Amino acid sequence: LKVASAKPLSDWFAPHEVAMKTLMQEESIKIPKGVKISIKSKIVEVSGKHGTLKRDFKHLPIELYTSGQQVRAKMYFAKSKQLSMLRTVCSHINNLFEGVEKRFQYKMRLVYAHFPINATITNGGNTVELRNFLGEKRVRVVNMLPGVKVEKSASTKDELLITGTDIDLTSRSTALIRQSCLVKHKDIRKFLDGVYVSSHGVIEDDAAEAELEQAAKKT
Repeated sequence: LKVASAKPLSDWFAPHEVAMKTLMQEESIKIPKGVKISIKSKIVEVSGKHGTLKRDFKHLPIELYTSGQQVRAKMYFAKSKQLSMLRTVCSHINNLFEGVEKRFQYKMRLVYAHFPINATITNGGNTVELRNFLGEKRVRVVNMLPGVKVEKSASTKDELLITGTDIDLTSRSTALIRQSCLVKHKDIRKFLDGVYVSSHGVIEDDAAEAELEQAAKKT
């Protein structure tokens, strides 16, 4: 009979490897000129020339406060994966700064092979109606989320401009337009019709602002 060899006592009582915790980690972000920020109970409110945005960070175990011209996020006794939320919070706050200072813009192109897609802007830029997608008679009505406007591009044919201060609401409004024109029951490698995002980012230059004003006047 063979008897299985028992583990040595040193293996039974060996100390387990424990992930080290960081005593304190801090991230900071600079407050741009012309932007006001208030932080109360981890609710961040940012005001600028394009309006006011608010975001709640109460679900995160962090410390948020302003120090001079900086916003600081601090965390105690966290593991390495938990520390990543500090940079995430700073990125969210930076998006609030850029939204109220410059605004976000998504550009979408109407793509079709045979049946031209007709886009009509209604309700003062709050609604877009899409007709003749793949020759269908159904009118696709897409309502923008609060604070988001849609316009036709003044310089480019078959292009929509979706603009807003909140990056979440602006990108979700763009997704609603994209998802309204999905090809069903056909090979999507062959039937490429739809409304696609061509570019997105903050409105940097005065030329883009002028184009938006011109498009708003037309609608």
